Amino acid sequence: MASASPDGPAAKAPRARRRLGLEVLGPLEGRVAVVGDVLAGDVDGRLLGAEGAPALGLGGVGDLFVLVVLVALLAPVIAPDNPILPTSMPFTPPFHAGPLLGTDEAGLATFSRVLFGLRASLEAAVIVIASGVVVGGFIGLAAGAIGGVVDDVLMRITDLFLGLPGPGLAIASVASLGPGFTHTLLAVAIVWWPFYARIVRGEVRALASRPHLEAARLAGAKAVRRAWRHLLPGAVPAVVVTASLDVGNLVVTLASLSFLGLGAPAPAPELGAMAARGLQYLLQEWWVPVMPAAGVFLLALVSNLAGDGLRDLLGER
Repeated sequence: MASASPDGPAAKAPRARRRLGLEVLGPLEGRVAVVGDVLAGDVDGRLLGAEGAPALGLGGVGDLFVLVVLVALLAPVIAPDNPILPTSMPFTPPFHAGPLLGTDEAGLATFSRVLFGLRASLEAAVIVIASGVVVGGFIGLAAGAIGGVVDDVLMRITDLFLGLPGPGLAIASVASLGPGFTHTLLAVAIVWWPFYARIVRGEVRALASRPHLEAARLAGAKAVRRAWRHLLPGAVPAVVVTASLDVGNLVVTLASLSFLGLGAPAPAPELGAMAARGLQYLLQEWWVPVMPAAGVFLLALVSNLAGDGLRDLLGER
């Protein structure tokens, strides 16, 4: 008996049923299913070119982003030198005898310090995003699900934070709390949660009128259960895309605050502070400020490209 063609009706039926199911279930189930497929690496024929290559090009950027993240997280294992102890003569040139990327004015290995700086920047970005998702998500969910006076009050507070200049407020917060890694994260987190509150509130309000929400209410589901089981999952795709795009923005923001001297004190391996201290040696020992600045650029660029690819992938599907 002849085998069924991979492009025949039998092969196309599951995809057709899947598309029909997403259309019937509406945006909630459809978008949550899409996020699950993306995280699991399930890219079907609609996102593949004629030769089976990813049409949107997320794979290469995603691999590069994963590589950079792994290098940053494994910095204690990969780094050949201690980042806070002198390892050679000051201003040893890169790619010569000694550390790979040379040393700074104190004889600290630039390569090891950049690796640890990437790790610190990535950890800081994740902490700020996580706090923004939790705080902003809770406020947005409460405002969108309850509505009325609660919605008005919470959104006016959110608008108040959004109306303030974020960098200026962060600088003022760090200046009042004092320089330090923890204080910098707290100052940035204060100005970052309103974006997530607005996004979650908008998604929840858009889903509140869907038929499945009305069916859940008529079935006797409590308001908290409806919000947790039906409204909150519908905001997950938008939050995931926003968080992925925020990594690069936060890396640059935190490096800027560190550059201004509002981060951890020396000799902590922070990329912004390293670039600031080495700026005076730019014309002679160029590698001292350029290498940490290149680290910020690389991490921000790869993060933004990966976020753009994820946004395009979710939008296409």
